[in-house]
Amino acid sequence: MPLFVNHLTRRAFLRNTALVGAAALSARSWAQVAGANGDLRVAVIGLNGRGKNHLGSLAKVAGVRIVAICDADTAVLARTKAANLVPADVRTYTDVRELLAANDIDAVTIATPNHWHSLGAIWACQAGKDVYVEKPVSHNVWEGRQLVNAAHKYGRVVQAGTQIRSGDGLREAVAWVQAGNLGKITVSRGFCYKFRGTIGKTSGPQPLPATVNYDLWSGPAPMAELHRKRLHYDWHWDYLTGNGDVGNQGIHQMDVARWFLGEAGLPRHTLSIGGRLGYMDDGNTPNTQVVIHDYATAPLVFEVRGLPAKSGAGGGDGGGSEVSDAKAGAMDKYRGVGVGNVIDCEGGSVVVPSYTEANAYDKAGKLIKSFKGKDAHMQNFIDVVRSRKVADLRGPILEGHVSSALCHLGNISHQLGRAASPGELHEKTLGNAPLAEAYGRMAEHLAANKVDLGRTPATLGVTLTVDAKAERFTGPDAAAANALLTRNYRAPFVVPQVA
Repeated sequence: MPLFVNHLTRRAFLRNTALVGAAALSARSWAQVAGANGDLRVAVIGLNGRGKNHLGSLAKVAGVRIVAICDADTAVLARTKAANLVPADVRTYTDVRELLAANDIDAVTIATPNHWHSLGAIWACQAGKDVYVEKPVSHNVWEGRQLVNAAHKYGRVVQAGTQIRSGDGLREAVAWVQAGNLGKITVSRGFCYKFRGTIGKTSGPQPLPATVNYDLWSGPAPMAELHRKRLHYDWHWDYLTGNGDVGNQGIHQMDVARWFLGEAGLPRHTLSIGGRLGYMDDGNTPNTQVVIHDYATAPLVFEVRGLPAKSGAGGGDGGGSEVSDAKAGAMDKYRGVGVGNVIDCEGGSVVVPSYTEANAYDKAGKLIKSFKGKDAHMQNFIDVVRSRKVADLRGPILEGHVSSALCHLGNISHQLGRAASPGELHEKTLGNAPLAEAYGRMAEHLAANKVDLGRTPATLGVTLTVDAKAERFTGPDAAAANALLTRNYRAPFVVPQVA
């Protein structure tokens, strides 16, 4: 019996009497199942935000048919069908377990909240489905590694939603830098300067939408009272379900920064400085943060800024995913980059201002080479599902796991940290030029937003020492830090250990 069955309740198993046969059938490669000579049959799980993008991307790929959709909110299911985003005869599910038991689904895409990513993908692997899973591929480091193991154990194609890796322009730029055309990398930087206004401050538990099955929505996370105005999207800013902007938008640029470095695993050390500053609301993740990962090749420095360039430039509720610059006001830029990367080298730099382009400059700032491409990530996933040549994946799950883990390491440092005075923060950065420079600019940015770090201090995270091979921590804070590598899962939504 496939391990997938172990995670179904007995009642659900009995209700789905064909489950064993279905899982056995779909565990074969796509080329062997019904429909192999016709359309590839795909289901989309999670339909807000990125899920709608998945529907649009799949619609552009020839030979793909969307046969099922799943969401714990029946209003979202109804809205998706009413908008004609899916075929009229598409099947709808609220329980992902029932969808995965179907024998006429070859692959799934997962665009749920972060806390469901690894479990949903592992269950899909165990049910014999290929998987496209959104970034970050995990809510914590341990479960991400279990997903990597599951993809290997069950022989599934698993694509991480790090679509920048599919652009030929960026791939060419990375290869060009790694070939030594600008000399040794001195620092690899990533930026997420993206407006995030307050999500509001509630005075007590909030009513849940009547259309939401909150047990299914919560899944492996605690079924906690809702203490924010909106259930949807603003889960990003609650550590129970999300990972802040470093693990939301920032995972893309964290991944690119590591990609340029050519580092395959975790760093030697990690440190975070930051906080949720400029307003008090129901969020608990940083809106302003500097994370530095100490790699042998060069340091990786990552920055989050959710406040505008100066006080008064932003406005309104900025929790939503479609906040425009007009609403947000002007955001800071670093050498022309707001959301992107800057890779400094001995002989120049590469600036990555978007998902699909990069520009190389010499030491004098003269443009010497440009790289351009386009997003073909979903097409790449479908191509590999058909070919079974996993080495051709542009976003292999191992790479997605490692870059997601970098975000989690930064958050662990922050969560174990303490409030520190500006003097302490300055002293902590002395002797580390990239960190000192990034923190200095962060302090200026906060001052421009009238944030007095003396009165509302930032959090100085703990310096984490990492055993990269074991994906665990060592040193004086190891016990507390290692406890945050995983979580207590809520039965029956338990992420399995996969050997």
